[in-house]
Order: sequence, then structure tokens, then C-alpha cells
Amino acid sequence: MTERNPAPGRIAEEALEWHARQRQGGLQAAQQAEFMEWLVASPEHLREYLAVGRLAAELADAMRAMPADARQTGGPSPARADNVVALPTRRRTHDMPVSSPRRAHGRRWLAAAVLVLTVGVAVRMAIPQSAHYAAEHGEPRRVELPDGTVAHLNAESAMRVRFGLFGRRIELERGQASFVVAPDRRPLSVHAAGLQMQDIGTTFDVSLQREQARIGVAEGRVQVIGEDGEGRMLADLHAGQSARVAYRDLAVTVRDEDVDTMTAWWTRRIVFHDESLRDVADAFNRLNGTRLQVDDAAGAMRLTGNLRADDLASMRAFLDQQPMLVTRATAGGIEVSARVSPVHASRASVPSTGAPNR
Repeated sequence: MTERNPAPGRIAEEALEWHARQRQGGLQAAQQAEFMEWLVASPEHLREYLAVGRLAAELADAMRAMPADARQTGGPSPARADNVVALPTRRRTHDMPVSSPRRAHGRRWLAAAVLVLTVGVAVRMAIPQSAHYAAEHGEPRRVELPDGTVAHLNAESAMRVRFGLFGRRIELERGQASFVVAPDRRPLSVHAAGLQMQDIGTTFDVSLQREQARIGVAEGRVQVIGEDGEGRMLADLHAGQSARVAYRDLAVTVRDEDVDTMTAWWTRRIVFHDESLRDVADAFNRLNGTRLQVDDAAGAMRLTGNLRADDLASMRAFLDQQPMLVTRATAGGIEVSARVSPVHASRASVPSTGAPNR
């Protein structure tokens, strides 16, 4: 039954057939050797067989949770510890209760339905799923990933996902994304700018800024790991914490942060606390046709505020309130320059213009 390059559907059928034989037991030595030859012929064979075994075990768990009368309609018996599910033992004919044709038909229908479901889910999980998502300028988007995880992708952002049997991997290529992670036995990790964010049941945000990556945890927990060859833990974040990780030397700054501010951008608000004007301008420019053009001196200044990203008048008024800044409207947008050298300027802070709306 072994083919060198069978189609994925054929591999699933072979895996189910071998799994059924193992459940029945009593394989001869030659059959066991044939099975081992099939198993090691391709990584896809092993992956598919493990997927079938896992689904069979989960199905057995589900059947155990059903009422006793429902379990008597032909479902599989509990899985053995070796992940091989034993079929119900065959009783002698004179010990079996008389069954009506309708009940026998129902059992056959249930068995066929379980088989179809098992094949479909096994094939779906065993074959890696890849997809690429991008959000254009001014157009943040919300996408649901194959496992049910919800990703909020900011404007001018892109990510690639690859979900397989043993893991869920997301690569944030640019921009910013938040993840509301769906429960799943497979671990989920986000990779960006030489960092790995390992999810531990959570809602979190990753933003790639000019000089650093910012990771904020709104719910649950995230471990930030460097991918510089050492794989060292850089931060272990809990809800209400954020980390700034510098690209240059992986220096980490962890601080407490209001959870609502982490996801305020979902509703087109820009909330910033002690952030460089350069990064604030980038967040504003993602969503607007009128752009902030900030010179180097002004871009280094650090500001605190809470603004609607699509309210140009409020942004202009906010900048005009800063004693160290000068603004000027041009055909291309708003030019922002420093009135004094940032060496002699203190950090600016203005009252928020309203709490983030979620």
C-alpha cells in the first residue's frame, strides 16, 4: 500500500487504515514490518498517523463524557495509554441482544459519520496551513486565523502565519498587530525583529517601531525570547505590563501600562506615554493622508497624550501646545521642528483628550 509520493488525501487514508489495523491488534511480523516501512518512508506519514491517533484519543474522551445510553450507540471505547484505541470486543452471537433494523442502521450511520469527521479533521490538521495578511495605508483590518485566533492588523502592517500539527507560528514582517489567542494544544509564537513572543494563553500587542520593539500584554502572559543564537529569556510579561526591546543591543525596559491603552488603536486612537515624537508621527501617518513631517531634533523629543488618529485639528493643536515645537502647514502635510535644542528641553506632557474607546 506504500507509494513514494502519494497525494495528501491518500496519505490520510493510509494512516487511517494502519491505525484501524493497530486497534484490532494481531498484526503478523510481516505486516508490522510493512507498517514500519510505511511509517518511516516520509515525515508526512508519521505526521498523519500521529494526527489520527490524537483525534482517536480525543474522540474517546468525548465519548466517555457522554451519558451511558448515548455511548451504547456504537462509539469507540477509551484509548489505551499507548495512544492505540481498542475496538469494542466482539461478543458471541447468542449473548448479543436483539437489535431493531432502525437501531442497527443508526449505529452504522454514526460510525460512518465519525469516520468522515476523523478523516476531514486529520487531513486539515496534518497539512500545514500558510497565509499572508497585509493592511494598506489608512486601513487597519481584523482577521480570524485558521485556529480561531483573532488578529488586529494595523495599517501599513503585514504578517505571515504557518499553522501545523505541532505549532502555530506567526511572523510579523512590519508594523503592528494585536492577537486574541484562541485556546489550542499547539503552542503559538510570534516572531519579529529577531525576537520570539511565546504566548501562554493571552491577548497581547506587538509593535515594530523605528529603534525598538514594543510588546504589551493585556491578558494572560507572554515570554519574550531573543533569537540571537542564545535563546535567552528577555522578559516574562504579565497582564498590565509592557516591554521595550532595543534592536541594537536587545536592552529591555519593562514597565506597568494601562491595559486599555495597549489596544486603543483598534478604535483609531493614538495613546502614548513618554514616547518619541518620531514614533507618534509614524502612528499618525499610518492612518492619515495628511502627514506629519518631523525633523531629527523634534523627533527625539518625548511626549505623552491621547488623541484620535483621524482628528487632524486636535493633533495640530496638541503640537502647538508644546513650547519646544514649531508647526507649519505645507502642501504635503504638517512640518514639525524643534524650537530649542532637545538637550535643553524637558520632556513634555499634556492632559489626555479623553479615555481610549474600545
